[in-house]
Amino acid sequence: MDDLERELRDLATWLETPATPDLATRVRARLAAPAARRRRWRYWLAAALAALLVAVLPPGRAALADAVAGLLRFSGIVIGTSPAPVLPTGSPSPLPAQRSADLHDAQRKVRFPIRVPAKLGPPEQVLVADDDGLGSYRVATLLYRGGTLRVDAFDGQLDPVFQKQAAGPDVEFVQVDGDFAVWVGGPHTLAYVDRGGTVRVETARLAAATLIWQEAGVSYRLEGNLTRDEAIAIADSLD
Repeated sequence: MDDLERELRDLATWLETPATPDLATRVRARLAAPAARRRRWRYWLAAALAALLVAVLPPGRAALADAVAGLLRFSGIVIGTSPAPVLPTGSPSPLPAQRSADLHDAQRKVRFPIRVPAKLGPPEQVLVADDDGLGSYRVATLLYRGGTLRVDAFDGQLDPVFQKQAAGPDVEFVQVDGDFAVWVGGPHTLAYVDRGGTVRVETARLAAATLIWQEAGVSYRLEGNLTRDEAIAIADSLD
C-alpha cells in the first residue's frame, strides 16, 4: 500500500483541476449526509476517478490506471475487465442447492424482500439457491421468457456472490432510480462464488447483457437480451 500511496500522490502533479471555491462546502455537506447517500457518493467518486485516470495519465502511468479501473466490486458482484477466460465445455451446473419455489415460499426462504419488476409482471418460475443448512437461501431468481430473462436478487451485504469477466468498453456506469448502477453491455463469463469465497468453475456460463444495482440493501442483476434503456426501465419498475 505504501507504493500505491506514493504513486497516487505523484498523480497530483499530472492532473489539472478547475478552481472550485465552494468545494469545501460541498464536501462538508456530503459528510453530513446520511450513510446511504454517502455510500452512493463513494461509488460515483470511484467511477469518476477510474475514468479520469484512464483519460489523463501519460503512458508511463498506464499500469496504475489499469490497477484502479481494471477491477470493480459492487453490490456483491466482482467485475474483472480483463479478457474473459474460455468457458468450460458442456452445460454449466446449476447454483448450489438450487430448487424451484413459488414466490410466497421463496420469500420465506430468503432474508431480504423479493421485489417483482412491474414491467415484467409475475415470474414464470422462481428459484432459490445456496442454503445455509438452516433453511435460509442466499439467492432468489425470477425467470421470464422461457428462462432467457432473469432477475437475481441477494443480500447486498454478503461477500461476493457472482464473478464476471468482461471487456472494459462493455462496462458502463448508469443510474437506476437516480442511484448508481453498472451496465455490462456485452456477453461475459459469469461464475458463482460460494459461501467460502471459492469460485465455482462448474457453474460458469456465458451471460447476456446485464444490469447491476442495489436498493434498500438488496442487490439485483437483470440479465437478458435487452438494450441498456430497456434494462433500466425494468429496474426502475421494481414493486
